[in-house]
Amino acid sequence: MTGDRLGWRVCLLGGAVFAVCMTGTTLPTPLYPLYQQKFGFSELTVTVVYAVYAFAVIGALLLAGNASDAVGRRPVLLWGLACAAASAVCFVLASDIAWLYAGRLLSGLSAGLFTGAATAYVMESAPPGQAARATFVATAVNMGGLGCGPLLAGILAEYAPWPLHLPYAVHLTLVACSVAVLLWLPETVRDLRPLRTVRPQRPGVPPHVRTVFGPSATAAFVGFALFGVFTSVSPAFLAQYLDVTDHAVSGAVVATAFFASIAGQTAVGRVGVSRSLPLGCAGLLAGLALLAGALHWDSLALVVPSALVGGVGQGLAFRGALTAVGRASPPDRRAAVISSLFVVAYAGISVPVIGVGLLAEPLGLKSAGLVFIACMAVLVISAAGYLLRRPVPAEA
Repeated sequence: MTGDRLGWRVCLLGGAVFAVCMTGTTLPTPLYPLYQQKFGFSELTVTVVYAVYAFAVIGALLLAGNASDAVGRRPVLLWGLACAAASAVCFVLASDIAWLYAGRLLSGLSAGLFTGAATAYVMESAPPGQAARATFVATAVNMGGLGCGPLLAGILAEYAPWPLHLPYAVHLTLVACSVAVLLWLPETVRDLRPLRTVRPQRPGVPPHVRTVFGPSATAAFVGFALFGVFTSVSPAFLAQYLDVTDHAVSGAVVATAFFASIAGQTAVGRVGVSRSLPLGCAGLLAGLALLAGALHWDSLALVVPSALVGGVGQGLAFRGALTAVGRASPPDRRAAVISSLFVVAYAGISVPVIGVGLLAEPLGLKSAGLVFIACMAVLVISAAGYLLRRPVPAEA
């Protein structure tokens, strides 16, 4: 019993560090309108700044996604926290758009270093026989941290001084505390190897994992694509079409989607992994339909339900995908395989975001959003059909 309590303590503390890192990646979300006023750039620039983050995540996953399997989880997580701190410093010093690009690049590197290593750390530090709960902790703190970012920044920007500086100062304090916690936590990798043994990896998984990875990655791509566009352009839509200029409200709307994802993740244990993936796609499709209605009728009353329903669908799909892939992966390849899953997921964030930004210039933000929703609906329906034809096994 004592060992179980210690294991859960380590698991939860590791999850808290994970949440702090992910909080920093979404801090700028409700602040983009302020940056637009200060630096005078367009919606396309907003989406490109956001996409820089996604490309940095993918680059870090490809270059160092398997690094923690060799050198250990803790060193990689410390590197990630260092990038997170450097990102916050860039935003604090931002005097032109170049600082925003640098800040988002470093933020993406921190997330890329953390996603595979921190997920594996949380799963490995849990007591024996508690893999399902540990997977929920890993996915919940990931989405919870992403949700806390816009909520924290929105509240501070609206009700506290220095809206473009204070959120990052608070995050720097949390990062410093996380470093102290991480230095106390034990290492979970037993067979450590030198850094020189780490090689850049192409996206790929062991042959026996591919039947699980394919449908899981499809669902993850769809869910992250919806979150990517929702996070990058929803503050501008709220301000331009709904006259919602309160940064706290804007941040809360975005945070709702991420917190709803946690609710969806809790349901995976009840509905099962094999059913959670197609059900998640159904939830994403319903969320897209509500978002289309919100855009068409300029309705805040539909924006919030779209965030709730789409978030629940994303949570079902995301935890189901991560559970299936983590369960099927061998221990010495787990972080690398999880990193490959996140490469696919973050590709879903980056490509649609840039597409919306490009369309927003000639068509307007509303029409660009509707085109995106139509494309995403086709993709969701295709993914659901694939998952129904080739369901993920209940046990891998």
